[in-house]
Amino acid sequence: MASGYLDLLRTRHAARLLAGTLVGRLPNATGHIAIVLFVRAEGGSYSLAGALAAVYGIATAVGQPLLGRAVDLRGQPRVMLPAALLSGLGMAAFALVGIDALPLAYAAVAMAGVFTPPLEGGLRALWPSVLGRSERVHAAYALDAVAQEVMFTVGPLLVTLVVSLWSAGAALLVINVIGVVGALSVVVSEPSRAWRSAAREAHWLGALRSPGLLALLGSFFFVGLALGSITVAGVAYADDHGRESVYGWLMAALGLGALVGGALYGARQWAGVPERRLRILVGLLALGYLPLALTPGVVAMCLLAVVSGLFLAPSLACAFIVVDRHAPVGTVTEAFSWLVTTFGVGAALGTGVAGPAVEVGGTAWGFVVAGAGGVAALLVLVATSRVLAVPGRGTGTGGASESDRNGAAEHGFSAGHQA
Repeated sequence: MASGYLDLLRTRHAARLLAGTLVGRLPNATGHIAIVLFVRAEGGSYSLAGALAAVYGIATAVGQPLLGRAVDLRGQPRVMLPAALLSGLGMAAFALVGIDALPLAYAAVAMAGVFTPPLEGGLRALWPSVLGRSERVHAAYALDAVAQEVMFTVGPLLVTLVVSLWSAGAALLVINVIGVVGALSVVVSEPSRAWRSAAREAHWLGALRSPGLLALLGSFFFVGLALGSITVAGVAYADDHGRESVYGWLMAALGLGALVGGALYGARQWAGVPERRLRILVGLLALGYLPLALTPGVVAMCLLAVVSGLFLAPSLACAFIVVDRHAPVGTVTEAFSWLVTTFGVGAALGTGVAGPAVEVGGTAWGFVVAGAGGVAALLVLVATSRVLAVPGRGTGTGGASESDRNGAAEHGFSAGHQA
């Protein structure tokens, strides 16, 4: 298993692109945490901190597909580097202005969010041209999902370390400087500079004109909702047990499950249609969320959290393949960005729903929301199985990918081509 991933990373450009993308996404992974810590350090209320963090999240959700479409039209360097610089400047302005001038603070945070570069979608568009064979791309998607779990675990620790060593304002600046460096590393690379999206049909809906993509987005909205609700329910569970550290153990257990599941999933080749496999994976994901509502003792709860996380990274990795199969020609970066956006919006709603659920019915009901989200995600995939069964017209399903010069990749890889 490890040798397969090492083989991927030894491929020219692969390690650099993966590392650069992860580092470049540090602001996105930690921005909301850094904002909350900064507002509190400035004497602001939790309500103000939450409002500013929400503006950042919403602005990011709005900006990702728009910038993704721009990347498909203009190429990666011409969009991603200016976007990263503008996003960093927005957060720097927020650190400078503080919360004394609230309209400026909100504007700065919104600017930072809107211009967050779509590095995640951009990387997935590059994998076919860098790795070639479809089974290697599938493994890279799994490795990508696993690496994200590491980033979302390590990133908050980095923020809190910078805050403890310097200040909350310094944390805002440091994570965004690191983010710009990561984006720069990606866009000056040969694959990023050479990549061009396939010619696209002009349409105001862009990637959203694909029924299969819409079905997938509907499902992963509910996956995001489930994860968002777990973050709130986990806090309530920790409060019930009188130890804040319990929350950290629960989140670590979820991350561990995702790491193990993603590593195992990407270590082998999978036969069959990915849409059918995705239904199975999401079904197992939902099945893993349901027992969390039992809220047993801490040790048992952590074990359940590991199990519930096992199928998250595999579901995401398989979803990346399905996105590529259903994205209309010339829209793959935008399509991947829509998946990121929908997932994030679902997570935000999950946090909003789980709070009242916990207040009304107790901690268990917060985890019930997670289970319901997982079941809803599965039901969407089942209800739209006919739509998902046929890859979108014009997605390259009739031949090899344009990025696959040797014809080695499976049908459906249409991420782009080399100039």
